[in-house]
Amino acid sequence: MKRNRSWIRSTVIVLLVMLSTACAANNTEPNAAKENAGGTATNAGAAEKEERVFSSLKGDITIPADPQRVIGLSVVYPEFLYALGVTPVAVQNYHDDFPSYLQEAFKDTLKMGIAQTPDFEAILDSQPDLIIAPTWWADKDYDQLSKIAPTVLLPQRDNWRDELKDISEVLGKQDQAELVIQDLQTKEKEAKAKLRSIIGDETVLYMMVMDKEIVIYGVNSDRGIFIHKSLGLQPIEDFPQTELSLSISLEKIPEYNPDHLILQLDDESSEAVQNRYKEMVNSSLWKNMTAVKNDHVYVVGGKEWFSLGMSPLADTYAIDDIVKAFESKK
Repeated sequence: MKRNRSWIRSTVIVLLVMLSTACAANNTEPNAAKENAGGTATNAGAAEKEERVFSSLKGDITIPADPQRVIGLSVVYPEFLYALGVTPVAVQNYHDDFPSYLQEAFKDTLKMGIAQTPDFEAILDSQPDLIIAPTWWADKDYDQLSKIAPTVLLPQRDNWRDELKDISEVLGKQDQAELVIQDLQTKEKEAKAKLRSIIGDETVLYMMVMDKEIVIYGVNSDRGIFIHKSLGLQPIEDFPQTELSLSISLEKIPEYNPDHLILQLDDESSEAVQNRYKEMVNSSLWKNMTAVKNDHVYVVGGKEWFSLGMSPLADTYAIDDIVKAFESKK
């Protein structure tokens, strides 16, 4: 019995020695690997994508700390992304072609068209690592979108600057958003002074020709705020102050008779738009307007001005466009 106890004690001691040796070896292996491989083990960990938690309208969501393949749903969100230095991998587009200020940058960006329901197959094929969308547009599709990639829904805003700031918080680019806003403010101030020196207090009206109607914009619409407040161009007196915009017939045009007329064709490639435009400019009612008689009509592009008053990129382009147009006819 005593012999058996001695044998058991010896066996236990041997096992403990073997176990402690193995533990010591395991504790030194990572350091050895790190030293022998020049940091291979550490680099492998760094290669894994870093993540962070973002508090969204749907609660806390884990998103990439530095997303590389981003989709911004709604027509304007891609412009916000690019203003912040991010080129989206896929976009919803109203026109067949991108505006000229995005054509080169978006040459490899997938166009998904515009519809009430997103093109889930195209979104999936784009392999996004982050989807950003306004809640008014994508709340109904949130569950399906979030199965494709982490999806952040943002609140509806009345001012594009707040939308830009919201997106910048998701991307961690708040400083860049402030810089974009400040740069545009400087550009607006310079343009305002230049336009003031060209036309003074002469009145300006913004008009858009669409396939089924002619629309004029008041001072409180997105476009009107840009034209009449940001750039300081004097509005006509007879525009109803309570209306953001008015759909008018050809016969009503003479009632709004500005000194200068900014005229946008909603879609230059649309036959219906072109026909309505031709009908308007060939009428005697049009030809008797003050701006027409004085050659103070400035025709601007559809897709370039589509996001006017809703995007810093569109506003920047329009400022250069309008200053150049007014300077050419002073």
